[in-house]
Amino acid sequence: MSNQPVKKRVIISYQNLNAELKELILKKYPLGWVNHMLKVKGSGDTFFHAITLDTDEISYLIKVPVKIDQKSDKDDEDFFAESVDMKESEEAASEEEKEQENEHDE
Repeated sequence: MSNQPVKKRVIISYQNLNAELKELILKKYPLGWVNHMLKVKGSGDTFFHAITLDTDEISYLIKVPVKIDQKSDKDDEDFFAESVDMKESEEAASEEEKEQENEHDE
């Protein structure tokens, strides 16, 4: 068994952190924490995203806000349909220009 004392374990929301802990987070994650988030299972079907931070006395599990994309698949379908329509329109315009050039050359 280890001689090190057991650290206190705390779960806390990012909004509730003091300035000192926020500064420690910036030092630990200078490029952001998005690639370091954990998905933590809560009770039932719930979950939250969190990052870790350790001090000498406490091991923190910090709940972080996550923006979830609210777009529907329908939005993607509309975007791609418009892209295809635009491409077809550009191709038709290009062919029309070629025909006009050919008529002009004759």
